[in-house]
Amino acid sequence: MIDERNPDEFTEADWKQARQELMGAENNTPPEETSDNAELTEEWNVIPGSKGHRAPRPGFEEEETVGEHLVIDGIEDATHDQMLEARREELQQEGEMS
Repeated sequence: MIDERNPDEFTEADWKQARQELMGAENNTPPEETSDNAELTEEWNVIPGSKGHRAPRPGFEEEETVGEHLVIDGIEDATHDQMLEARREELQQEGEMS
């Protein structure tokens, strides 16, 4: 609707964009298996008593807190809602003028 098209006539690109918006901009698809990488294996050296390390959280900047992340997501959602509402108002005004 924001792209000034009938929302019932969506394309494959629209689906991909929606998925990226919902899942984040990261590419979550695994790599293709080829003859070059099909046999690759890696052994993990497990050391008793090792505490490991904290893995980074996807979608967060280095210094970003959970609260900041939630605020940014909320602002992005509000912007999207405003864009939809503006388009609805445009369509309504066009319908009244016709």
